[in-house]
Amino acid sequence: MTYLLAGENEHKDSEGNHRCLRPGDVQWMTAGSGVVHSEMPSPEFFEKGGTMHGFQIWVNLPSNQKMISPRYQDTPSEKIPEVVLDDGKSKVRVIAGEFKGVKSVIKTNTPILYLHVLLEPRMQLKHPVSIDDNIMAYLISGKGEFGENECKNAAAEGKLVLFAHDGDSISLRSADDSSLELLILGGTPIKEPMVRYGPFVMNTKEEIFQAFRDFSK
Repeated sequence: MTYLLAGENEHKDSEGNHRCLRPGDVQWMTAGSGVVHSEMPSPEFFEKGGTMHGFQIWVNLPSNQKMISPRYQDTPSEKIPEVVLDDGKSKVRVIAGEFKGVKSVIKTNTPILYLHVLLEPRMQLKHPVSIDDNIMAYLISGKGEFGENECKNAAAEGKLVLFAHDGDSISLRSADDSSLELLILGGTPIKEPMVRYGPFVMNTKEEIFQAFRDFSK
């Protein structure tokens, strides 16, 4: 899954998909039984230069979905749902999952939460989660506090916050003197063995060897 904040990223794959991602665009490629792809700054971006800034996250599939057909979802920025918070300025982009009843347009194979949050100073956000899910926050810029009451922990730009499995919601707040931009990521643990080598992710070494053989054919 690729989410671009700045720059231009050109995608090509063996399924015939060809797309140039621009700021705010989301690309979700499910490899499944296998797909060959490339992602590089576009020729135009190479020519003019500039800042390339984005996130690429790999999401594991359960064993019974490892060999599904590849799928490519291309979602331009204007199709990503946004929720404006009570102050009229802070907002949440719903890339995957749901926030305050607003659902993502992207289809995922397993329950996933992916929110791009932008909070003005002194703004609080609380979101319900399953106590079994793994939830984390990556701070893109600014600083804030995470947790509630005496359990609050401060964090700043570039830090990754892991939420404890101790409740049915997560809570965070931007600092008094700083806005806060972050990603909230979460998912339900698959609880299966995982073996990874290069771009191949399977459940056993034998399956990895078979993936090598399939790829070399």
